Amino acid sequence: MVWSGRWVADRLGVALGGDERLTSLLGLALRRNKKRAHLLVSNVLGKHVPQRPETVYGAGLRLGERVRELLGEEAAARAVVLGYAETATGLGHSVADGLALAPYLHSTRRPVAGVEPAGGFEESHSHATSHLLLPEDPELLTGDGPLVLVDDEFSTGNTVLNTIRSLHARFPRERYVIVALADMRSEEDRSRLAEFAAELGARVDLVTMVAGTVRLPPDVLARGQRLVREHEVAAAAGGGGSGDAGAVGGCDADVHGSGGGSGREPAGAVAGERVELGWPEGLPDGGRHGFTPAHRAVLEAALPGMAARVADALRGGGTGAGAASKGAGDSVDAGRRVLVLGFEELMYAPLRLAHALEELVDAEVRFSTTTRSPVLAVDDPGYAIRTRLAFSAHDDPADGPGERYAYNVAPGAGEPGFDAIVAVVDSTADTPRLHAPEGLLACLAPHTGRVLLAVVPSHTPARRHTPPQPSARTPSARTASARTAAALPEPLRGPAFSSYDPDEVGWLLQDLSEAELEAPTEEREEAIQKGGAHYAESLPVEYQPTAQYQDLFRVALDTSAVRIARAVGTVTETVLAERGGPLGGRGDGRRPVLVSLARAGTPVGVLMRRWARFAHGLDLPHYAISIVRGRGIDTTALRWLADHHDPADVVFVDGWTGKGAITRELADAVADFPGFDPEIAVLADPGGCVRTYGTREDFLIPSACLNSTVSGLISRTVLRADLVGPDDFHGAKFYRELAGSDVSRHFLDTIAARFAEVAEDVALDAKELLAADRTPTWEGWAAVERISEEYGIHDMNLVKPGVGETTRVLLRRVPWRILARRGVGRDLDHIRLLAEQRGVPVEEVDDLPYSCVGLIHPRFTRGATGADGRAVTAG
Repeated sequence: MVWSGRWVADRLGVALGGDERLTSLLGLALRRNKKRAHLLVSNVLGKHVPQRPETVYGAGLRLGERVRELLGEEAAARAVVLGYAETATGLGHSVADGLALAPYLHSTRRPVAGVEPAGGFEESHSHATSHLLLPEDPELLTGDGPLVLVDDEFSTGNTVLNTIRSLHARFPRERYVIVALADMRSEEDRSRLAEFAAELGARVDLVTMVAGTVRLPPDVLARGQRLVREHEVAAAAGGGGSGDAGAVGGCDADVHGSGGGSGREPAGAVAGERVELGWPEGLPDGGRHGFTPAHRAVLEAALPGMAARVADALRGGGTGAGAASKGAGDSVDAGRRVLVLGFEELMYAPLRLAHALEELVDAEVRFSTTTRSPVLAVDDPGYAIRTRLAFSAHDDPADGPGERYAYNVAPGAGEPGFDAIVAVVDSTADTPRLHAPEGLLACLAPHTGRVLLAVVPSHTPARRHTPPQPSARTPSARTASARTAAALPEPLRGPAFSSYDPDEVGWLLQDLSEAELEAPTEEREEAIQKGGAHYAESLPVEYQPTAQYQDLFRVALDTSAVRIARAVGTVTETVLAERGGPLGGRGDGRRPVLVSLARAGTPVGVLMRRWARFAHGLDLPHYAISIVRGRGIDTTALRWLADHHDPADVVFVDGWTGKGAITRELADAVADFPGFDPEIAVLADPGGCVRTYGTREDFLIPSACLNSTVSGLISRTVLRADLVGPDDFHGAKFYRELAGSDVSRHFLDTIAARFAEVAEDVALDAKELLAADRTPTWEGWAAVERISEEYGIHDMNLVKPGVGETTRVLLRRVPWRILARRGVGRDLDHIRLLAEQRGVPVEEVDDLPYSCVGLIHPRFTRGATGADGRAVTAG
């Protein structure tokens, strides 16, 4: 039999070394990816390659049994298993089955309303990364038993080690076990595991099916990209609709068309033959919110009956739409081929159904799953991905509709096809897009005799805890003498704290000006990425800007003042119309209470307050509050606000959106405080993350440039246990010594001086916005996920989108490279200047919703080099 990696190996010089079983377990394909050439394709995972369910499930079971032997029965009984989305969700669940009594959780890319995140991978909060941890039981990860982490392959180890670092900081334990089908680390990466365990003070074991290495020639990326281009051009010339030489048509070529977004069943919709599984009520559809041994017992008891219903439908006994007119009387006798096709993260339930079905019918049953991952298809026996079906995402993902894929489902040349395909999705994904002409069912139909659809009910978690109530009359649990909200100090105000006038803003913070908190940028970056520190526990050294950069700030302010003034007016008028007194139709004399997120939101809050006074003679209260990515909002400050104002009047304000992490963080943070609206009003929303904004353009807002010297001389906020108690406000420093460089008032005055000039335009803009559909698109989040994948970063927190965030990367972090949208001119002058000063390359790219994106190196160490061999600048 031809090795399914031969085609790539011959053309790129990629070679697998080590265990002789590698070539039977792994094939090779080419990624449609700018930064990585090859993809290891597992033959036993059930993702890209249809495989016997017994083989797929058995691989995970055996790994789980080996982990149980390694741990011993007592430790194994206290273990928790964590799998990685999307590829290893089924594998991880199978490993948990091998451990017999272990509860299971997998990460997810699907946000679920009302579920409190329990952490993420690189930071302690899931919104900072591309993965979410959403256990229904908040105690699931808090035990001291072993944590078993399961991924399909262990290539460099970065993702898993970063996960352990993050979770260990929050839920420390003595033992971890890493499980993978294949260990393909380099010698350098292997040596890091022992060092990592010693640094952590915990035992870390590794259990894999095979171990080996991947040899990559130095020019593998360029050659891989050239091969992808050649085959895509050949496919286009041949009229293929999917863009690959091995891609198969049958779907609408425009996967982003209008068929899926209306909420109506589109013309030409494909219903499929529905199979009612009889899924047990209350049984989770998988491990997204946790799956316990009790759940496992329910599933095992129900599986034979559910598989029998599928078998009956395949024999022509189905009762769903189309069963009577199509396929009635068909059998599933020997010689026939049936594919059970899972859906992205939903791997385990369809795998177990396929496994049970395999025991009931004489047909050849195979299992695989759809995926987000874009891979080139080449119809050659020596290539792992021979065919590709592309279809529109159908589960209303946070990143919006886009392409999804099913590989090796349509037959390649000389291969047998499937006589029937049973598509298994959860109910969240049973949307009009699933049935649309460009949807999955329509893609499958031309390549099989029958398409059956089985829908598993999506589990809806129940809240398992009683949230704290933000009442001034509820004492804190800190000590017996804890303060109530009514006893909290009044907000800090200038000139004692900040260079703003006292009526401009009240800071719900404590003054930490005397504390030693600064550390060099490179030391902070190393500590943060190693998991030994949180970014809010220290401050970057507050350097005075150079004369050259101050000149650039003044030029930028002069050129953008009108644009900023117009955006300030537009967002303020929108807030007043929707939330304010007579302008909003309430007529009760109440006014919005502006609460800016310190510190980037504070200048914007001051400007909004000034606009309300300029345009309507209103004096709006304005406060600044701390929110810390990964740690949440200052709950003490929320209690203060609830004691002094009606929470319904509070409008949270920020400067701009990047990928929307803080937007999501805030929504989670205020969920436990009834009455507060989690929506943020921002000056600029290039990421499409909010519905209240002044503009969605991505341009230079000078308040992003100069740190404290444009923000009232206030540092970013600090949250450290030895300085901030449970009932204290978060802290910040007032840099009085930088008064000679302070341009905070100059910035505000320059913008406010243009209010009269833009008043007419603002009135029109606000009217149009109020009448428009402002539903967040989350376009930015999708772009960041794509960039993270293409550049091999795998930590969305290291991808900083937009002019403002890129500026901050260059000022405060250790930048790796800058992506600039091709054609953007003067708006990026300061970015190019800072990049030149830091020795950071600027790469022009297409298809970027932002003007630019800053990338922080994913493996920072002093003197480290990037993926392209360039040195990482420590600044």
